[in-house]
Amino acid sequence: MAIVVMKFGGTSVGSIERINRVASHVAREVRAGNQVAVVVSAMSGETNRLIGLTQEAASLHDAKEYDTVVATGEQVTCGLLAMNLQQYGIRARSWLGWQIPIRTVGLHSAARIDSIGTDGLMADLENGVVTVIPGFQGVSLDGRVTTLGRGGSDTSAVAVAAALNAERCDIYTDVDGVYTTDPRIESKARKIDRISYEEMLELASQGAKVLQTRSVQLAKVHNVKLKVLSSFIDPENCTEDDLAGTLVCDEGDIVEQLVVSGIAYSRDEAKITLRHVPDKPGIAAEIFGNLADAGVNVDMIVQNTSEDGKTTDLTFTVPEAEADRAVTSLRDAARKGEFGEIQADKNVSKISIVGTGMRSHSGVARKMFETLAAKGINILVISTSEIKVSVLIESEYTELAVRALHSAYELDKV
Repeated sequence: MAIVVMKFGGTSVGSIERINRVASHVAREVRAGNQVAVVVSAMSGETNRLIGLTQEAASLHDAKEYDTVVATGEQVTCGLLAMNLQQYGIRARSWLGWQIPIRTVGLHSAARIDSIGTDGLMADLENGVVTVIPGFQGVSLDGRVTTLGRGGSDTSAVAVAAALNAERCDIYTDVDGVYTTDPRIESKARKIDRISYEEMLELASQGAKVLQTRSVQLAKVHNVKLKVLSSFIDPENCTEDDLAGTLVCDEGDIVEQLVVSGIAYSRDEAKITLRHVPDKPGIAAEIFGNLADAGVNVDMIVQNTSEDGKTTDLTFTVPEAEADRAVTSLRDAARKGEFGEIQADKNVSKISIVGTGMRSHSGVARKMFETLAAKGINILVISTSEIKVSVLIESEYTELAVRALHSAYELDKV
């Protein structure tokens, strides 16, 4: 019998009616003869509500007590789903993170999974019991409840699948798979049948929100096959096509790689430029060291040397939410005369093309630049990797750029 891990996010368990539908999906897998472990998130909106309560109680709260509070959302969902499965005549029980245990290390509210105990879970699975497990939570080495940070339920599901040596990990969400781009922008966007871990990692990190980056990285390391499915299909009247979803797997499991597999975008970007930076060793280390100390994540970086060769202009991007913190962290250096002015622009978007086929095809970046130029879209910053090209543009051209590139790489015709 195959072990299948099924993960359901907040929108999938957002009400008792939706939890009942989730139970139907689980029942379908049980009837197919599989051993099933289910990982669930808190009901949609519940985590935000709990976070709000912690902020009302104490603005400077204890991180350990914060985790104790916010982890309860998943606990509620576990119990409700186990009850519902029992209504279907399916043997089921809920397991909390400390009971398994899911051991974690690192800071509270941003913990990392260190190990997962499987004895109890395997005993239940072998006896035909569906195990219902809370995502997002674990237990520290000193026995305190911990949480993994936002999006941690996907990571929990992959970690459980790896620990149980599951055949696959099915991620049920509000879309029926991974698309070549956002269908809300491009109506001709096409669902991808198979995509490599590397491509999914790039798409997720560049703005595609179907899967959380950390979970895809973990799946790649442990070679856990992921399938993205919709939890809103009718579990009692669905076809094989409805259940096909998108399989995220090793590149070797894909017969033919496309040159470009998808177009991702992110509006949550800010561009920061430092003028007249001294062109000398150590200055970049100091600048980005200050940003790191302030907890600012830097992405795209471009440096232009001035004509006199004595100063440079340094441009980089940060998440829009961190832009003000980034500027504040650099002001002291500017006051000391280490560089000139600081310019911040939040009216930008990042557009990325992703595909493992880029490794063996030339002219991919050229087509991107020509396509944007033909639409009168100016490129502000360029960043590349082996299977990705990203550009920063003015945010008002985001949708035009996505549609133009989707057509240029013929992603609607594959």
